[in-house]
Amino acid sequence: MEIEVSNILAVITLNMELVSGGAPIFFARNEEEMEKVAGHLSKILDAMVHDLGNGSYVVVRH
Repeated sequence: MEIEVSNILAVITLNMELVSGGAPIFFARNEEEMEKVAGHLSKILDAMVHDLGNGSYVVVRH
């Protein structure tokens, strides 16, 4: 399965050192804020949230 970078709409993370790139990156202060931001973005962008398991979420459109 090939994933295009344009499908990644946003990244939400607790650790600024883990992410970089072309998608918008949102830094959260804690888990609760990260989940809240990810949830809001998924509704606004009509997209899905995936937990990467390393303190980061990605918002993607499939």
